[in-house]
Amino acid sequence: MIDPRTAIAFIGGGNMASAIIGGLLQQGTPAASIDVVEPLPAARQALVDKYQVRAHEQAGEFLRNAGLVVWAVKPQIFKEVALALAPTVGQALHLSVAAGIASDSIAQWLGNERIARAMPNTPALIGLGMTGLYARPTVNAAERQQIERIATAVGDAVWVEREQLLEAVTAVSGSGPAYFFYVLEAMTDAGEALGLSREQAYRLAVQTARGASELARQSDEPAELLRQRVTSKGGTTHEAISTLEAGGLKPLFAKAMQACARRARELGEEFGKG
Repeated sequence: MIDPRTAIAFIGGGNMASAIIGGLLQQGTPAASIDVVEPLPAARQALVDKYQVRAHEQAGEFLRNAGLVVWAVKPQIFKEVALALAPTVGQALHLSVAAGIASDSIAQWLGNERIARAMPNTPALIGLGMTGLYARPTVNAAERQQIERIATAVGDAVWVEREQLLEAVTAVSGSGPAYFFYVLEAMTDAGEALGLSREQAYRLAVQTARGASELARQSDEPAELLRQRVTSKGGTTHEAISTLEAGGLKPLFAKAMQACARRARELGEEFGKG
């Protein structure tokens, strides 16, 4: 029988839950210790076929065995589902990966203060995610380690000590992949306009982004210095960077990310009402 302190239940079995489950299994978590509540038949069967976990159409008494409950539901339905399941899962440790929903709301719905939140991003689907984590003061050190193990199953993680900073995490890494995809779009369009085939331009842009990212990850130097090392005054890169600066790229990024953080706050207020 699985120790209830290590049993994990996922409420929702979509892409992010699936990615986390896969990462946990690679870490050595036994499939028999994982339950998933997923109402969609195709998604439920995919979880069983791929991971051999127990997948259920609806919640049941089995949830009482969970020491940790991971909430991977849409923000719009979080309150409804949490209120319905509170009598069954209220005493567990809870981790929410639902964007925007404040831990105050989750604690109120569940009648439990042991709440942590995670703001992952889509590269988690290939094990290269970046997750921001926040835990309420009632979550102890051992439970924080358990939460961090969940997050690092799909990449890297960083803790923030104020919940409001998850809005900044959303602006930087949560929504961040879309910014880079947008840059790839722009570079591909420009490369094609310069005479390359679209396939050539995209391949060049993607590998350049991959290499630059890995170089930054491995380097102890800040991005500014790495950029300066390839930006000789009067050279080709200098001309390109000067054009971007003249177009106000940095202020535009700041404005965009402020808008992202503001929208994260608005969504939390909209769907997190008691």
